[in-house]
Amino acid sequence: MLRFRSLAVAAALATVALTAAPAVSAPADDPSIAAALAAPTRTAAVPTALLHAMQRDLGLAPRAAADRIAREGRAAAVQSALTRALGDRWAGAWIDGPQSELTVATTDPSAARTITAHGGRATVVQHPLTVLDRVKDALDRASGTAAPDATPLWYVDVRSNTVVVQSADDARTAAFLDASGVDRSLVRVEPATAAPRPLADLHGGDAYYIDNAARCSIGFPVTQNGQPGFVSAGHCGQPGSNATTSDGASIGTFQGSTFPGNDWSWVAAGADWTAQPQVNDYQGGAVTVGGSTETPVGGAVCRSGSTTGWHCGTVEEQNATVNYQEGSVYGVTRTNVCAEPGDSGGSFISGNQAQGVTSGGSGDCTSGGETYFQPVNPILSTYGLTLATG
Repeated sequence: MLRFRSLAVAAALATVALTAAPAVSAPADDPSIAAALAAPTRTAAVPTALLHAMQRDLGLAPRAAADRIAREGRAAAVQSALTRALGDRWAGAWIDGPQSELTVATTDPSAARTITAHGGRATVVQHPLTVLDRVKDALDRASGTAAPDATPLWYVDVRSNTVVVQSADDARTAAFLDASGVDRSLVRVEPATAAPRPLADLHGGDAYYIDNAARCSIGFPVTQNGQPGFVSAGHCGQPGSNATTSDGASIGTFQGSTFPGNDWSWVAAGADWTAQPQVNDYQGGAVTVGGSTETPVGGAVCRSGSTTGWHCGTVEEQNATVNYQEGSVYGVTRTNVCAEPGDSGGSFISGNQAQGVTSGGSGDCTSGGETYFQPVNPILSTYGLTLATG
């Protein structure tokens, strides 16, 4: 089975409210926004291994790490509710500051006043997220299957209300932007800092091996109509590829896989395996998965992989496009967590909420780097899978 020993333990999370901002005299004129700000807080025990990793990688004491998880769990719930309440007035949200304060961007000044009147933080911006997403979608279409080598990454930057395009060659990037037909006033070009690559490896999460050759890491155990299995990265294997343990024992077969375009896959395991709702903490225990609520930009996130174990950092951007040599991968989340070859497919988790599977990145866990993950919810939806939770 997909075996991970469980870890009994940890500190309970307190219920917290959005950090208050100075109230204004404007009336609370949108009940749906007020209701969204009162979204329920998820609570869970904080696994000891996660606390230790956050202390090491984010410079936090255990109590401070537990408090941060609690605040960010609250912020994630509020973000999800406000996305629905604001509709086409929604322009994104992000977490920052020592108290993990959630800032909400909207194009509607009256909505901002309502948010502020109810103790939230709001900022009024020019472009709704739907407009910026359309710009990014146009770049994705322009990239086709041949990723432009001068532009390794683009993403919607909710903090600046623009689409950021990284460039290693200004002339070629400008030509690509012109060909895409996007409104250049919505694009900000920045120098490329690294050349990302998928994190597969040919030598030795839990680890698994593909056709007795390459090694990747299990993302999250799942079921499909009762059949156990797991999700991972698409570049790890093709439909029909065999997944085995380090000693050659069969786990199962890749049922679906996409790369490039997306970087996701799912492996159906044999009946003698069990999809446990846990992530290896590489300290002899496991972190139990409670759900898959997406954490906001700026939120803390940790990664488990079979090469480097457990590492943490923060979400830098969501819905980014990363351009590997093999082609473009869309809809990834960019983080400042390190990773190395063999960590591919492994779990990204925030608190007890599954976030996604490791795709690729740059740098390493000695000098530091950045890593991209494919969010887990679209994978579950694509293949009709149920995340194992406990």
